[in-house]
Amino acid sequence: MEEADGLLVWHAEIDKKIIAKLKRCKAIVRYGVGCDNIDLLSARKFNIDCANTPDYGIDEVADTALAMILSLSRKILQYNENCKYYKSGWQENVLKENISNSIKRTSDHYLGIIGAGRIGSVIALRMKSFGVKVGFYDPYVSSGYEKVLGVKRFRSLNELAKNCTIISINSILTKETLGMINKKFINSLKKGTILINTARGGIVNKLDDLYYGLKKGTLGGVGLDVLPDEPPKKSEKLIKSWTNLKDPINKKIIINPHAGYYSSTSVIEMRVKAAENLKRIFGGLQLRNIVN
Repeated sequence: MEEADGLLVWHAEIDKKIIAKLKRCKAIVRYGVGCDNIDLLSARKFNIDCANTPDYGIDEVADTALAMILSLSRKILQYNENCKYYKSGWQENVLKENISNSIKRTSDHYLGIIGAGRIGSVIALRMKSFGVKVGFYDPYVSSGYEKVLGVKRFRSLNELAKNCTIISINSILTKETLGMINKKFINSLKKGTILINTARGGIVNKLDDLYYGLKKGTLGGVGLDVLPDEPPKKSEKLIKSWTNLKDPINKKIIINPHAGYYSSTSVIEMRVKAAENLKRIFGGLQLRNIVN
């Protein structure tokens, strides 16, 4: 890589040592949104521009979040598993399934979106068609953007937590958002809140905090496309419950292997856009989507 004029990066760690060896590199472009595997500070010191690819797979990630929301809020997984083992009866068991953490009518839910960027905005618009009340917290979007979406703007994370019954995390990973979803935040939620994370795993402080919320009943369901550690540690309490079909909270957990971005179309789109962006520097043009 020492003689490379530019780098296209997916999961490889581009740290200070690697960047210091790059003799001719003008730009580093990431396949994807997050750039936490690239030492941006070191790149700046060596006058190397870095860019991401934020405008691919938007529909795929948004649809994954919606699928998780609807599956957990309608107890699709719970019904699918439990009815296999009913000893007697059929439909009458639905009442038994809802003695605790009873299903709400979809339009009675309030969805709070943390991060109203491309994906968060798509989720907001699509969930509105289900009659769900929607609000967001994002201190970095312009004042009045809530009117564009036709949703409420929460002025703090705490205000969102106190008002919402479904929370979708769609922010980027920064020093501010690292570990933002922790035990303190979970304790501030309404009982039975559904939490979805299709953004970055590190926004959740640790999986034990989610396990705590599920056991306490503050969390009614958890949908994760991303994890703090990928693959997860088998010693994590949440992972043990997720893999144990006999655990009472097992059916309240959905985990995907960081697959929300994927479709046969988006995986090509991601590579083409990143490559075309890097190609710009060889034509004397500036990179698009530069990150600092």
